[in-house]
Amino acid sequence: MAIVLQESLRGLFYAPFYVALAHDAYGKEGVEVRFVSAPEPGKAGTAIMSGDADVSWGGPMRVMQTYHNDPTCDLVSFAEVVTRDPFLLVGRGPRPGFAVGNLTGVRLGSVSEVPTPWMCLQEDLRRAGVAPDAVSRVPDRTMAENCAALLAGDLDVVQVFEPFVSTLLAERGCHVWYAQADRGPTSYTTFYARRAALTARRDELTRMVRAIYKTQRWVADASPAAIAEGVRSFFPAVAPTILEAACGRYKSLGIWGKDPILPRAGYDRLRESLVSGGFVNPGASFEVAVDNGIAQEVLAAA
Repeated sequence: MAIVLQESLRGLFYAPFYVALAHDAYGKEGVEVRFVSAPEPGKAGTAIMSGDADVSWGGPMRVMQTYHNDPTCDLVSFAEVVTRDPFLLVGRGPRPGFAVGNLTGVRLGSVSEVPTPWMCLQEDLRRAGVAPDAVSRVPDRTMAENCAALLAGDLDVVQVFEPFVSTLLAERGCHVWYAQADRGPTSYTTFYARRAALTARRDELTRMVRAIYKTQRWVADASPAAIAEGVRSFFPAVAPTILEAACGRYKSLGIWGKDPILPRAGYDRLRESLVSGGFVNPGASFEVAVDNGIAQEVLAAA
């Protein structure tokens, strides 16, 4: 029986997952995968709990959110792929030396589609000694709407992911003010499933983790152009030059991990952001919501 593998949303920062599908990495490891998309990002965790999908890739945020709503759930993250925050702050003009504390003097359009980008940025502000409420922020527009507002002069800076970033830089003369990846490890995307599945379907899941680990190593050695080619079928509307630039930026920022171990430091940084932002309380602990056992077995056998 095939493993039903679910994406939470379509995003270029998930590139290694798309490369694995494009290269038939799972099939080469002897496991059949059926790829599906969540009806909306917020329902990804519930789809796993209901049995509509077996494995999802997405943020440990969704695992913590599910525990917050249902403390009896048994979701667990078991292989990390995106190990740093893929969102950036892009403004109309250059701002050399910009720091997050400088956001108090500008108009910011933050991400509305998913909660994690703002949760992480507001924690950056707190650690810089700035109250998040002190920022003049537009919280309820899409990234596309915020980009239009930036170019119209209604905003000074927007919080976006690729390929919005490379499009704004290449076609609109904008500038990166801050890369949220620069804060360091923040666990952003993992495989997750019900803990029971890690026992019942361990052989298949081990093969999946081995496939994604081989893909991680391929991505680490590949050029931006090769990565762009690997994901092109998933982003047909993005110009090849923009796609290559975006993959190059993400690779240079180190957002893609080189192995599937989920480090405690990255998980705890995400958890602290979600707690301080009021999204979860107290947030599922690392011991409850993370299991590196399969990833460790895969690395030991490599």
